[in-house]
Amino acid sequence: MAQAMRPNTAGGLFATDGKPHPLQDALLAVTLVLGITSFITAMFHSLHLLSSWTGLLGIATGAYGQWVSETTRERFGLILGLGAAGIGFFLGMAHGGLFGGLFD
Repeated sequence: MAQAMRPNTAGGLFATDGKPHPLQDALLAVTLVLGITSFITAMFHSLHLLSSWTGLLGIATGAYGQWVSETTRERFGLILGLGAAGIGFFLGMAHGGLFGGLFD
C-alpha cells in the first residue's frame, strides 16, 4: 500500500491522470471565458449581439471540449461553461438574436 501514500506531483490542475492535456485545458479556459461573458452580457438587453455570439461560440467550443476531454475535472468545468454559454445564448436570442438590429 505504499503507492497509495505517494503524492501526485505530475500533471496540471485539471489532469487527474498525471499527464498534461494542453488542448483540453485551453478548450476549458475558452469555454469558461465565453460562457461567463455570454451570461453576464445577457443581462443587458442592448448587448444581445455580444451575448448571442459568445454563447454560440461557447457552446461550440464546449461541445468539442467534451468530445476530446479525458478527465472528470475537465468535463466538470466544461459543463459549467456550457451551461453559462447556453443561458447567455438563449437570452441573447430572446433579446434580438444573432443579427437583430443590424439590417433595419
